Amino acid sequence: MTAVLEKMGVSDLVRRFVGTVALNRRLFALSDMIDVFAKLLAAERGEVVAKVISAKKLTVKQTEALTKELKSSIGSDVALVAEVDESLIGGLVVKVGSRMVDSSIRTKLQNLKFAMKGVG
Repeated sequence: MTAVLEKMGVSDLVRRFVGTVALNRRLFALSDMIDVFAKLLAAERGEVVAKVISAKKLTVKQTEALTKELKSSIGSDVALVAEVDESLIGGLVVKVGSRMVDSSIRTKLQNLKFAMKGVG
């Protein structure tokens, strides 16, 4: 594994950390460890982490506009973590701390489905 990390240009510290995680049979938790580290790093920098899930990969222009809008809304620097979930069909799901805004088409269709069941 360390040979692969060397080819990727990963620092010695990261290489040793991943090696230790592998030796302790905890590779299944590596993704969560990285997420927590990113949150700690953002907090240290005074940033707020916003998780953005979209149906398609956001363009640079869309990412910059969303970052600017979130910064003005929250009042502090925002670090975006973008994910793609094609099942959303369209729209965005934005999670900042305990707040979530779901403007996905999938959710709107589900809400319409529930509303239509109530009518019939």
